[in-house]
Amino acid sequence: MQHATSFFTDKLGIPVDTVEQALEVQKEKGGDLLCLLMRQESVDEIELLQKLGHELEMEVSISLPSEIRTDFTALIPISFLKKHIMVPVIVNDDAFIAINDPFDFQALDELRKILGITGKRPVLCPQTAIISAVNFAYDMTQNTAEEVMQDIDDEDPEALFTELEETGDLLDDTSDSPVIRLVNLMFSQAVRDQASDIHIEPYQNSLKIRQRLDGILYDMLSPPKHVQSALISRIKVMAKLNIAEKRLPQDGRIELKVANKEVDIRVSTLPTSFGERVVLRLLEKASVLISLTDLGMPEDRFKPFTELIKAANGIVLVTGPTGSGKTTTLYAALTSINTTDINIITVEDPVEYRISGIGQVQVNPKIDLTFASGLRSIVRQDPDVILVGEIRDTETAKIAIQSALTGHLVFSTLHTNDAASAITRLIDMGIEPFLLSSSINAILAQRLVRIICPECKIAYTPDPEAIQKLGLDPKEMEGKKVYRGRGCSNCHHTGYKGRCGIFELLIMDQSMKNLVITTANANAISKQAVKNGMITLRRDGADKILAGITTIEEVYRVTNE
Repeated sequence: MQHATSFFTDKLGIPVDTVEQALEVQKEKGGDLLCLLMRQESVDEIELLQKLGHELEMEVSISLPSEIRTDFTALIPISFLKKHIMVPVIVNDDAFIAINDPFDFQALDELRKILGITGKRPVLCPQTAIISAVNFAYDMTQNTAEEVMQDIDDEDPEALFTELEETGDLLDDTSDSPVIRLVNLMFSQAVRDQASDIHIEPYQNSLKIRQRLDGILYDMLSPPKHVQSALISRIKVMAKLNIAEKRLPQDGRIELKVANKEVDIRVSTLPTSFGERVVLRLLEKASVLISLTDLGMPEDRFKPFTELIKAANGIVLVTGPTGSGKTTTLYAALTSINTTDINIITVEDPVEYRISGIGQVQVNPKIDLTFASGLRSIVRQDPDVILVGEIRDTETAKIAIQSALTGHLVFSTLHTNDAASAITRLIDMGIEPFLLSSSINAILAQRLVRIICPECKIAYTPDPEAIQKLGLDPKEMEGKKVYRGRGCSNCHHTGYKGRCGIFELLIMDQSMKNLVITTANANAISKQAVKNGMITLRRDGADKILAGITTIEEVYRVTNE
């Protein structure tokens, strides 16, 4: 013990109390001393590895190549490499073994022996880099869906229910059950592709699995029809749903770890003529809430919007169809104004992201906790800012407006095509126009457009008709290039990678307030707003086309009403 302490303190400069603390943990729980030291907050892992490399005359690498050969995965279990934190790295002619602990000689010799690479040098690497490389290698070499589906005929039905204990990481699961492997493959592929949803759709003679990438559904797998029952049962078991109930819709939740990413999956089942249809919404727990500056809002809308969300009272509405990023925008707004001196409370269905310092209420109609009843209770909690997930009915709309008129700042969403239509919708709900004119501060309409893939982006000359459809003046196009993506492996051959917003901000100035009192006509309201300087959704989309961010087809797709 004295020898270990002196080596780490004298040679590596680690404080004595830090080493002794790690030794105490080792005595109680076991484990490797070096790994325990690296977990200490006061120890910088990279600095420690560099000192170790100097002392032991070993090479140190802070990162590993993004793509490595994966042949070794057939010979070594993933659990061995994760336990000993090491990975063989073979790129072109260079080969070495990345290790985190230079004193784990036995495991290193064993790995060399299995791979038949006795002479390969060990290189010190940070733990995160090694684990990422291991996850990449085993994720890339998982059985293909076709291989798994060939084994499905020999499935033992009992396996679906006996192997319920999930492993720490989906990639570590070594189950022999083909259906379990197929479900694991489906989840790991969706996480790798950064899909937002998985759809399992039964038809008369077929079963289709699709995934949503950047808002568009693409075919993923087509398992044989007879797998349907076992596949859906497995998902229902994972989501702790009633597998015997196939006549009623059910909702559940699955928490998974895939390649060290924690994923929250919302499960929804719906009985159809040909079996239960399942939709899985994937949410990464580590997803960082994006800030207002990352939304892609142009400066002429960003500046007034950031001022409007700091108002003392009133309503700020965000409108658009399902999946247009309304919740993301509202979360970004809340995060930017979330300080210790204001009380923010939300009522949502569902609570998609947890925000520290904000009280978030989940709607639950089974116990009569609706948007309206939740909002009524929230007002008694002395809030400064209230977020209502969605205005779905007259009662919720009335309470939201009343809250705004009594000194609260209220954020909410509506499903309308543009900003002006939100006024019409609320009047149709039975809200008096004079209440709207005195309570609404602004309405933000938005859509999400796919961004052209930077790897396969090419310039081309667009069809004059397409330019006219978007309302662009041909003179504006003179000397300007328009782009589209050819499709490559980087973007799954779609030509697009990622999404950004297009926005239309209607500010309720005095002229708009006067107009709202006299008319509910959306066209008249929209014309007045444009006269006041409002940039429409289509115009913002056109600006993003001219900036080379998105395509003509994409803007037309999301703004075509």
